[in-house]
Amino acid sequence: MSNYMIRPVRAHEWREIRALRLEGVQGDVDRLAFAETFEQEAAKPDEFWQERAAGSSLDAGADAGARQFVAIADDGTWVGSSVVLIESAGGEDYEDRTIEQSGGHIVGVYVNSEHRGTGLVEELFNACLEWARERGLGRVRLYVHQDNARAQGAYRKCGFEPTGVLIEGDSLGCEVEMARAV
Repeated sequence: MSNYMIRPVRAHEWREIRALRLEGVQGDVDRLAFAETFEQEAAKPDEFWQERAAGSSLDAGADAGARQFVAIADDGTWVGSSVVLIESAGGEDYEDRTIEQSGGHIVGVYVNSEHRGTGLVEELFNACLEWARERGLGRVRLYVHQDNARAQGAYRKCGFEPTGVLIEGDSLGCEVEMARAV
């Protein structure tokens, strides 16, 4: 098992963030985890990635509404990522759904296939949960495709449980909302 460094991204690392995201949207199983295709993500201009990195990076400061964490293998390769967004009840989430309960929302979860099953997703989630806890959030949720049993199992190991909320998706099917206390 490799040793991983889990840390927040920096704004200047937008190219690495982009590369990891493009890697994540290429596989068939991974396609279930992301709302956009490789072609859609690859077509986004550099400015999009720069803004995304700046808004969720350590450089955004303590009052940022999001934080992205990256997993770096001992050889320096970026092998995983997750993002936690702060949500306020009554607002709208990134899919224009009304937010029922304030808390965090974990999105953009990706672990390179060669590093899955190592506990890396738990390490990424621990970083997200700690950041949420520091902001006084009591709950974190995420969506997972109903057919992605491997991801659901990994999330259960991290303490997430289905809430009973099903989100009707596009042609790919439904997503299950899972949540846990921080």
